[in-house]
Amino acid sequence: MVLPTTMSSPALSVLPTYSSTSKSRLQSLYSDIHRQKYSNPSSFHAYVDWWHGTLKDVTSRGWQGSDGSDGTSNKLILGARRALVDKLRYEGVGKPLGLGTTIAEMRRNNDIILLSQFLTSQLSVYDPGWLPYRIASFVVGKPLWWAMQQLDIVRSEDSYTEAEMWKKIEGDYVMLGLVVQAADTLETMRDGVGLSPADNLYTFEDFRREFGAKILPGVVLSEIDIKVLIKFLKRERRVVVQDCDVIKFVTASDDREITAVDRGILQLKTAVRNLREQVDSIQNKIDQTTSNISNALRQQRKSIALAELRFKKHLDDLLSKRLGSLHNLESTLISVETAAGDVEIMKTYESSTATLKAILSHPSLQRNRIEETMDALAASTADAREIDNAIRMGEDMATEDAGIDDTELEAELNALVEEAEKESAAAAEQAVAEKLQAIEIHVPEGAPVQVEAAPRRTAEAA
Repeated sequence: MVLPTTMSSPALSVLPTYSSTSKSRLQSLYSDIHRQKYSNPSSFHAYVDWWHGTLKDVTSRGWQGSDGSDGTSNKLILGARRALVDKLRYEGVGKPLGLGTTIAEMRRNNDIILLSQFLTSQLSVYDPGWLPYRIASFVVGKPLWWAMQQLDIVRSEDSYTEAEMWKKIEGDYVMLGLVVQAADTLETMRDGVGLSPADNLYTFEDFRREFGAKILPGVVLSEIDIKVLIKFLKRERRVVVQDCDVIKFVTASDDREITAVDRGILQLKTAVRNLREQVDSIQNKIDQTTSNISNALRQQRKSIALAELRFKKHLDDLLSKRLGSLHNLESTLISVETAAGDVEIMKTYESSTATLKAILSHPSLQRNRIEETMDALAASTADAREIDNAIRMGEDMATEDAGIDDTELEAELNALVEEAEKESAAAAEQAVAEKLQAIEIHVPEGAPVQVEAAPRRTAEAA
């Protein structure tokens, strides 16, 4: 199935928010309800939530147009401009009349954040701000603002018309929900990755090439999308650090600095990647030249075939040199990564040694303290053994004083067992006899009757 690349009524109808909504409900959602914020707050917030989900879907699919700085559409950034109203026109419903109010409410709820503010702020988007400042703003600012509104010096946002609202809110906004989704996807992709230092280091272009087409399904992130994502990973998630064009995924809390070693490893990694691309390009040229030689020979154009053959020879020599350089660079990179890994191992050894020394220096583990403890343990064990022996001797003496003979007890037990067995056998014989007596003997008519047979069989059975 080919997915739409621009907004239209058929394209909008495939969005979950549209496909699950009736036409009458769409007409209500496309109406201007900014005055219902206080008169009907539940309906107003449902309206804002619906448009929030719709704008997320529209933005993530890249339907806003080529608004990125590199000619691609942004997938994490909403372009809030009046043209968006026309793009969201829906057949049979019209244009959304309250979209400006909706975007203003989303901004107030921190669902969207002004792009310039997001990229330049040092505070996390989840940081509520400095507490004394917030208290002062509420205690002093709110009453002052209300008084100024009463004097018509300032206006409340609720009093703005839709056209006036658009003038206040126009701009580019980061869709925070989409950025969180992209960050979650990237962290899941990198789960278990980063065993070597080179796996954690990227240039900006390498980062975009590696992850740009894998973060959101079916789309490629623009350059500004990548900048927003890196900023979020650096400031909010604290999983990367960045210094100019160097981006590093951190694996420990003490690894939040880009060192000269990191830059050297990244340069080697970039050189290896460039050489691999050169090798692939040279090999493609060799394949093309070989095909040209075959075609020239089939056409009996030997001079062209000879020229192509000379060119192929140069390409073969160049490929051999590049492969040698690639091998040397890869070996160097492996050696550098190994050395860097050895440094980390030695740091672990040092930390483990310090920990072990701290444990062994505990007063409880000093030699004289250990000897005292073990002597005390031996003495306590001996005391316990003496107490146990004394208890056993007391039990034996109590048994003897009671005059109980184990041999007599065993003989009496055997007699009881024998008597019980005899009673069981007698009961079994009695049951068999009763069953035989209950059997009725049927003699056929005219057959001679043998009176003694039954008693004899009874005796035999017994």
